[in-house]
Order: sequence, then structure tokens, then C-alpha cells
Amino acid sequence: LLQVTISLSKVELSVGESKFFTCTAIGEPENIDWYNPQGEKIVSSQRVIVQKEGVRSRLTIYNADIEDAGIYRCQATDAKGQTQEATVVLEIYQKLTFRDIVSPQEFRQGEDAEVICRVTSSPAPVVSWLYRNEEVTAIADNRFAVLANNNLQILKINKSDEGVYRCEGRVEARGEIDFRDIIVIVNVPPAITLLQKSFNATADRGEAINLFCRATGSPPPEINWYRNGKLIEENGKYMLRGSNTELIIRDIKNTDAGPYICNAKNKAGSDKKQTFLQVFVQPQIIQLKNETTFENGKATLICEAEGEPIPEITWKRAIDGVTFSEGDKSPDGRIEVKGQHGKSSLHIKDVKLSDSGRYDCEAASRIGGHQKSMYLDIEYAPTFVSNQTMYYSWEGNPINISCEVLANPSASVQWRRGKLVLPVKNTTHLKTYSTGRRLILEIAPTSDSDFGRYNCTATNRIGTRYQEYTLGQADVPSNPYGVRVLELSQTTAKVSFNKPDSHGGVPIHHYQVDVKEVASETWKIVRSHGVQTMVILSNLEPNTTYEIKVAAVNGKGQGEYSKIEIFQTLPVREPSPPSIHGQPGSGKSFKLSITKQDDGGAPILEYIVRYRSKDKEDQWLEKKVQGSRDHIILEHLQWTMGYEVQITAANRLGYSEPTLYEFSMPPKPNIIT
Repeated sequence: LLQVTISLSKVELSVGESKFFTCTAIGEPENIDWYNPQGEKIVSSQRVIVQKEGVRSRLTIYNADIEDAGIYRCQATDAKGQTQEATVVLEIYQKLTFRDIVSPQEFRQGEDAEVICRVTSSPAPVVSWLYRNEEVTAIADNRFAVLANNNLQILKINKSDEGVYRCEGRVEARGEIDFRDIIVIVNVPPAITLLQKSFNATADRGEAINLFCRATGSPPPEINWYRNGKLIEENGKYMLRGSNTELIIRDIKNTDAGPYICNAKNKAGSDKKQTFLQVFVQPQIIQLKNETTFENGKATLICEAEGEPIPEITWKRAIDGVTFSEGDKSPDGRIEVKGQHGKSSLHIKDVKLSDSGRYDCEAASRIGGHQKSMYLDIEYAPTFVSNQTMYYSWEGNPINISCEVLANPSASVQWRRGKLVLPVKNTTHLKTYSTGRRLILEIAPTSDSDFGRYNCTATNRIGTRYQEYTLGQADVPSNPYGVRVLELSQTTAKVSFNKPDSHGGVPIHHYQVDVKEVASETWKIVRSHGVQTMVILSNLEPNTTYEIKVAAVNGKGQGEYSKIEIFQTLPVREPSPPSIHGQPGSGKSFKLSITKQDDGGAPILEYIVRYRSKDKEDQWLEKKVQGSRDHIILEHLQWTMGYEVQITAANRLGYSEPTLYEFSMPPKPNIIT
């Protein structure tokens, strides 16, 4: 009779452990087979092996798994087909097991974090989380929660939540406990702080500028600078300091202006901010050139300048200092300035010759200025400077007729008479020569045919102009008129007259005044000073009647006399009172100066001086000096004393009225030894 037994009837096995069971059959078994909990015959595999040894069969289970739990049957069969079996109950439990624990675990500040702790056991474990030795469920912060999957949830995690969290598992039935410490790191996205949003610099002065960018974040962010979308790297232009928090731009140029991007990046994110570099550039005039136009045409002068800020442009006309700015118009409306963005155009219409010359363009901004000059050249047809077209001469008297021409460009000038270009060959009395802008025609008339009309012709590419000149035959002047005597004395007469109606074609050199006593036959000739129409006759006799007549003299000769005029000099009389002024002399003296006076027609013979002090009733003192003297010295006077003086002039006919004069002597000077 078959009997089957198994060495163990009930076994508890931990996941991962190995165990074998021995089944013994008593009798004469022909087969011994093992069946799994699912009732399937067990065939040996790598992990589950059946080994038969006579009346025994061993079932070995390696690395037991939860699925291996259940009732295993060992069945023995004899030759008659009768069977007997025994069973063993295999209970498998799982120890506390932490799987794929990751530490540290990193999160982004502000997100809802889930700290993962995969712990298993059988029966299922009880999992709790501790932070700073305190269960998170006891923390008064509803942001912490243990999820159904035993993970720890932290809502809107922030940097202060960073630290070590303990994931602890317990199996109450077995008193089993285990834990894992998980480091939680909270990464903070970068936040950039710019010390300045804009920077100013001036170009072309060798300046450098420092741009600053500070960034916070965890982990510390990496800072980079970008310009025009390209990463800035250190080179001769750029230098980076302080982990790229400071960007130094060297040798500032205008092209360095614009935005610079600071970019901060870490594993939590990135931030970027823009700072702007404003580059000031000294104004620089880049376009200004000389211009040429023609009279009555139009001209446009262009001045272009660059700089930052964009400079304002002003025009200045050098000839009169008048300035023109954008939008200005001249009073006559001919000149107008238009412009924008550093370009200015000065428009001139109905151009005049007076518009020519230098024009200054000044470009100015708040950081400086630049000035350049250009010249406006105006081309015009020839013009004649002199309005004198009538000349006079006479046979044998050479004369120069001047033709002065202004023209731009310079003109070709010729003298003509009729169709002939002068001078004609084989003639000696006609010559031409140039002096500067003038072409001189020299004529030495030899006959009446040399008098008449001559033509000066000037030509340039703008046009041809001519001017006609007339050479007339000169004559002597006509007679002066209106002769009259303005002032008379005993020995002089001032004569005035009107100039002749005709000078004869050539200038008057001087006037000739003929004078004689009525009873005399001899005329005395007195010449005027140049062409003055007033002559003073001197050395005349007193109380005498004279005749005068006047003639004008020019290059050809003396003209006709005027009508004869008669006048009588004054008789001799006593002199007029002398004119006196005085000043202190040296020491105790006083100097009286005598101004020349009317002597009454006879020489002053002497001056009689009477003087005395005013402070005392002194006697008059008397002093006489010769009439030829021009001063009188009074001596031996008293300091600080006032004096009165009487001065009388005498000629052969008698005495003048006395002149009264008063003066005071100065105080006695201090003498320092």
C-alpha cells in the first residue's frame, strides 16, 4: 500500500530565499510527481527543479517569489495505477524592500513636487515621512501630503523646503522597520538684476564702458552676454570679469551702440534681460563741396553730418555773417533751408553775384560741434566797372581810356573802332596794355580823325558784352562867376567865386586870381590851392581900392576871365584888446600868453601890463614888453595871493581897450631834503 509524506507541511519563506522539500513514498511507487498550486505538473526549470532519487523526490525553489506561494502536491503512482499524495503549504512574504531609490531628487521652485520612495513588503508596509525628525503629517503646513503610492507630495515647493527627508517603512506583524534618507534639492530659476538699464559713452575717445549683470538662482546660474544674436567671447574688443557678470567694451566706436543681452541659465530655467548702450558721437561733416552756378540761376548747397545724437546743422554766410537754420527763409524769399536727420540743403534761386563767396556749415550737438566751409562760385557774363564813357583830350596830348571788366570766368577783352581791332598795324599813336582787370587804350591824337567813338568788347562762355567810349576834343574852361569878397581887413581880403559851367572836357587844375590897385596897370597873380573856389589875398595896402578877376585853368590852358570886381581895404585904426590866458610859472612867477589879435592894420609896437594884488590896496605895478612877444612873465609874486591884471596893446595910431585878467598864486610847495 502506497504511503506518501513530505518533510514539511507548512513553510514560510521570504521573497528571494530558496527552499527545498523532500517527498518520500513507501511501497513500490513507479512515479513520483510534483504539482504546483495551479494543479500543473512541475517540470524542472532554471529556478524550480525536481530531483528523483529512488523513492524520494526533492522539489527545490530558488529565489522564491510571491507567485510561488500556494499548496504543492507530491503524488506517487504504483504499477496498478493507484495514487497517493501529500501536500505542503508554502507561504511567501516580502521583506521591506526599497527599490530604485534616487537621492538627491531635484525639483524646480514653485512646482508641485513628488518625492519618490518605492517600498514594498508583504503584507503591505506602513510608510511615513520625516523631515527634521518630525513627521511631515504633523507639520502645520498643508502643502505636505503622503500619497497613496507612499510618495511624498510637496505643493509649490520652495527653497526653504530643501533638505533631507526620511522615508520609513514598517511591517507591524513582523516588527520589521527600515528607512532611506532622500536629499531633496530645490532649484531656483535665475533672476537677473541689472544695475542700469542703459549706459552712455562717447565714441572715438578711446573710452571703455563696463556693463553689469547680476543673477540669483540655485544652482548658481551661468551668465553669458549676447549681441545681435551672437555669443560674446573675450577678444581685443571685449573683456569678461566676475564669472561674466561684468562686460567691458573697449575703445568705444559708434558701431558699438545698441542692445546687449545678458542671459542667465541653470537647470531650473533661464532668464535674460537687455541693457542698452547709447554711444554719443562727435558731429562730423561727411559731405560738403564747392558749387558753381550762374547769375540768375539756382544753386543747392548740401551739408551732411553724422553723429549721435544727430547734430543740428546751421549755415553761415561769411560775407555778412547771416545764419540760416532748418526752415529759415531770407526776407526776399530767395534763400531757404531744408533738412532732416543730419542732412541740410540751402537752396538759392534767382542767384545774385552778391550770393557768391564762402558759406560755413556747422554741425552741432550737446557733446560738440564741427565746422567746414565751401565756396559758391557764380559765373556771369562780363560787366563793365566804370560808368565814365566820355573822355577829352586835344591834339598831341596822350590820354588813357580804361576799360575795366568783371567776369567769371575771366573774359577776353578787345578794343575796337568800327570793325578794326586796335591797335592797327603800323600805327604809333594808338596802343593797348593790360593792368589787372583793365585793358587800357592809350591815344595820342594827331588829327581830328582820332576823336570819336571807340568800343570795348568782353567775351566769356556766359556771354559777350560791349561798352562804347567817346573821345571828344577838349577846350579851355568857361569863366568863373559870382566873384565876391567875403571878409576884409586892412591888409587881406577873402575872395569867393563859383566854378565855371564848363571845364572844357578835362579837369580844372587850379584857379587864377588877378589883383591890382585901381590906379596901377600891373596885375598880380594869385593861384588857388588846387580847385578850391576861395582865395585869400594878403599883403594889401590899407584903405586902398583894388580890382580882381578870376580865370580857371585846365590841361589845355587858361579859360576866360570873370567880370572884374572892385573892393577897398579897411583904414588903419587902434588895435583890438589882446586875448590872454595864463598859467603858473617856475617859482614865484606867472606866465601870461598873448594870442595873436587884430592889430588894426598897423603892427603892435608894445604891450603895457599893470598888475597888483587883490587882497591889499597896493599900488599898480607897470611893465612894458615889445609887441613882437607872445608872452609876459610876472615875477616876485606872493604865494596864495590873488592878483588882477590890465593889459593894453599899442600901435602907431593909439591904444586898445585894456583886457582884464585875474589869477591866484598856488601855495608854497613843500621842499623835501
